[in-house]
Amino acid sequence: MVPMRLSRDQIVSYRVRVNGLDRRAALDDAALSAATHVGVQDSMPRAAVLSLHARLDGVSAEVLDDARLEQVWGPRFSAFVVAAGDRAPFTLGRMPRRGAGRDRAIRMAQELRTFLDGRTMTYAEAGNEMGVNPNALRYGTTTGTIVIRWEGSGRPTVTSVDAPAVDEEDARLELARRFLHVFGPATVDDFSQWAGVKPAEARITFDALATEVVTVETPIGDALVLAIDEAAIAAPPAPIEGVRLLPSGDALYLLWGTQRGLFVGDEVRRNELWTSRVWPGALLLDGEFAGTWSRRGTNVAVDPWRSLTPAEQSAVDAEITNLPLP
Repeated sequence: MVPMRLSRDQIVSYRVRVNGLDRRAALDDAALSAATHVGVQDSMPRAAVLSLHARLDGVSAEVLDDARLEQVWGPRFSAFVVAAGDRAPFTLGRMPRRGAGRDRAIRMAQELRTFLDGRTMTYAEAGNEMGVNPNALRYGTTTGTIVIRWEGSGRPTVTSVDAPAVDEEDARLELARRFLHVFGPATVDDFSQWAGVKPAEARITFDALATEVVTVETPIGDALVLAIDEAAIAAPPAPIEGVRLLPSGDALYLLWGTQRGLFVGDEVRRNELWTSRVWPGALLLDGEFAGTWSRRGTNVAVDPWRSLTPAEQSAVDAEITNLPLP
């Protein structure tokens, strides 16, 4: 069969919609689950709070206290917010199938559990008292037995918990499905980069998904989508209105390589958004990236890439005012 050909506009429109950025949903169980489908990166202070606010109505600065959420070291060992009881794909789903990496993960998790003995403390305190580099404790996250809590300042705390009652291979497949649902069309290499797993491990997982995916043509080459998402991705782009201030690491632009060029064609603007260091926030205007923004304390600075109309300026000002910050 000849692969279906998708346009740039179809892909961008789908990504914005599947990320829940075409309209804010009511803050209920279903919407919260959808907003955390691929986890919400929380590596920058309050990034997860702002990503949830961009998708859901009624998000407060204290949303991470919600019992329906928990935090883990997820893809690339970054801090992630996930739905409570849903950590398996983001932890076990990245467990190496064999080798030194697997052995190290199991050893770190076991040593931390023994040391904590039911206690909770910062990972820096735990590592130092255990006589290991605190950052090495992150490797244990792929066992699914470590949850963290980060308030946006200071060091995250760590707690040992029971492993999810999920088969490792099922968790790997589920992580890949979620990735393709939100980031598709995408390649095995895209998944490897995003999840922080070795390319060979990613290939085994994608091979196991062969009956659930289809190949499509995109402006940047052939890629894969979930068969169940094919119709949604192929739909004609629908108009998207509104302003969002997305934090650094938001799923919509957590991209690498040629994927970035799909969203921002101008190389100069790409380099402003995806810098070599900490990324700024992204201004999303009517479904397209239209500038960057940053925050220091209560001061927010927006740098649009073009002149804004008075209506657009008012919408940006309103979005700034409504940010759920203390």
